[in-house]
Amino acid sequence: MTDTPPVTTEQPARSGKRPPAKAPRQRQPSPVLERLFELYPKLFGAKFLPLKLGVFQDLLARHPEDFKKDELKIAMGQHARSTPYLESVAAGLPRHDLDGNPVEPVAPEHVHHAILEIFRRRQARSREDLRPRLQLRLIAAIEASGLSREDYAALVRVQDEATNALVDDALAELAVQAAKREALLRAFEASGKTEAEFADMYGMNSAEVAATLARVRVDQAAKATATA
Repeated sequence: MTDTPPVTTEQPARSGKRPPAKAPRQRQPSPVLERLFELYPKLFGAKFLPLKLGVFQDLLARHPEDFKKDELKIAMGQHARSTPYLESVAAGLPRHDLDGNPVEPVAPEHVHHAILEIFRRRQARSREDLRPRLQLRLIAAIEASGLSREDYAALVRVQDEATNALVDDALAELAVQAAKREALLRAFEASGKTEAEFADMYGMNSAEVAATLARVRVDQAAKATATA
């Protein structure tokens, strides 16, 4: 007796409808990641946090009975490549130790590469051009890094020219914004007015003018210190 069904010449009636598509097979969660969630829900739970460098060795040392080295290495790689984890890095959150304490900032280049990877994943699923949103995120990351535009560009430069072009666009926009702030400061200094009078003269918000002028002065002081 075999498992081969009997041959029949009768054709099944056609309903004109396609058979329902098979549901995609659900990926089983890693037992190692489930254990990490049980041990450290604040780090591996509903919300991920960037992990300190060397946390892999910390886990092996603290839980020698829970994890095998090779299995933990694979699980941690999956965790680090997940979109929620990349989002936590891209947000510029500090790195944390196993006790949930912030211990060090994420390096600017790590924030940068996380932003780009998230952009690539979302752009692959979207018909909308997401580059304007990417530019805003890159501008915020560049400013948060505390680096000059030149130093930031040198730090994140890669072999892929298309990626470099995205960075160059963000840096160019930052240069335009800086030039506008500097022009505003020059106009204010030439006006002989107070900040409030200057803002009122041009129909601008006085608080925004004050903040802009303060920022350009800080930028100029930082440049002077760097070149001294």
